[in-house]
Amino acid sequence: MNTPDKPTVIIIGRPNVGKSTLFNRLVGKKLALVDDQPGVTRDRRMGDAEIAGLQFTIVDTAGWEDEDDLTLPGRMRKQTEASLEGADAALFVVDARAGLTPLDNEIARYLREHDVPIVLVANKAEGSAGESGVLESYSLGFGEPVAVSAEHGEGIADLFGGLWPIIGEKADAAEAAANAPMEEDEEDAPLGPLKLAIVGRPNAGKSTLINRLLGEDRLLTGPEAGITRDSIAIDWEWEDKRSGTTREIRLIDTAGMRKKRNVTEKLEKLSVADARRAVDFAEVVVLLLDATQGLEHQDLKIAALALEEGRALMVAINKWDIAEDASSLFNGIKAALHDGLAQVRGLPVFSVSAKTGKGLETMLGAAFTLRESWSKRVPTAALNRWFDDALAANPPPAPGGRRIKLRYITQAGTRPPRFVVFGSRLDDLPKSYERYLINGIRAKLGFEAVPVRVTLKSPKNPYNANRGGGGNYSGGNRKS
Repeated sequence: MNTPDKPTVIIIGRPNVGKSTLFNRLVGKKLALVDDQPGVTRDRRMGDAEIAGLQFTIVDTAGWEDEDDLTLPGRMRKQTEASLEGADAALFVVDARAGLTPLDNEIARYLREHDVPIVLVANKAEGSAGESGVLESYSLGFGEPVAVSAEHGEGIADLFGGLWPIIGEKADAAEAAANAPMEEDEEDAPLGPLKLAIVGRPNAGKSTLINRLLGEDRLLTGPEAGITRDSIAIDWEWEDKRSGTTREIRLIDTAGMRKKRNVTEKLEKLSVADARRAVDFAEVVVLLLDATQGLEHQDLKIAALALEEGRALMVAINKWDIAEDASSLFNGIKAALHDGLAQVRGLPVFSVSAKTGKGLETMLGAAFTLRESWSKRVPTAALNRWFDDALAANPPPAPGGRRIKLRYITQAGTRPPRFVVFGSRLDDLPKSYERYLINGIRAKLGFEAVPVRVTLKSPKNPYNANRGGGGNYSGGNRKS
């Protein structure tokens, strides 16, 4: 059942007028990176906003700069221009403290040539310092400005009066549809959109790959390394040609992650932290490698981060269309991944080209398969049959002549798969035996390429406190 979309509102303005601060204020959380220097935002970022019950999608955009289209600032401006297409309203933000600039007037002329309804916002209007700028902004020709302080939250409620006449009817229709009772077949809906994050070192082609999938220049790209700063999530419907079905994907582009010692600027540190949060949000993470550079130690660190967060991981080698000695490169990367990531064996590896589209369909199909494994629950009876067979094939050791008893196992959760093994004297169980159990779970129960968590749990020993240096003999939990 198709439901009406919420209205879309674009934030537009020159650099450093507080667009991202206003965006964060409207969505109620710090999604967009904010810094004193201009030009922090480069790609469009979307979020769910609400003012006094009026719900809409808000879009943060790059600062508008008067530069040639081929330059980075010029390409950023083109992204902002594209965001106006299909928008229901635009918040044109000016800096009340700085007053109007020639660039503000240029943006106003551009907006007047388009049909998007405009709400003029005079930001940084707190105190007497912003009064003259608020009055001056009347000259832009968009009516009475809404004076706000995005940083302090002042005047935000007044935006309701400017937006309601424009988007109120559409917002009401969307809310009514969202609150309508679900049909019976919707209650048992399958997993939602696949949350797929693309990560890697700078300039590996992450944004180019997503643009190729979307079939449009949705994300800013170019030869300059480190163009992407925010993690950008884009909802997309993939036409799966193999099954003839449409599948929903939330694509997440991230900033390139360099070696920690090379990250010195505050803004890059914020970008990397944002990318790490994106990994935690994802279900499946694609580590994108550059075929012209091969696998480096930093790639292994990024992969390890995804696995530590419990995400399902796959590897895509980009720029395959210009790779040299391709067969040797592919086998070498697979071997290095096997040696460098002991916690997971057999990661899916794909050769792709963001430029030509080679291998992308196969990669997406495998991502859905990987999520199924990551979300899988094994029936208790089948799990314990495997457990009994594993113990019979390789009984636990008996350090000091005292047996370690493993009684049973249960699956505590999924996404990632988590298991609890119950028994006695588990603090003495060697790590090698834990690895034996984890490897068996992967190989025999269908979790080959996803991270698996195992917790060892012993009953508490009431005499433990008197054992004199017995440590954690009573057990509690031990995780691996």
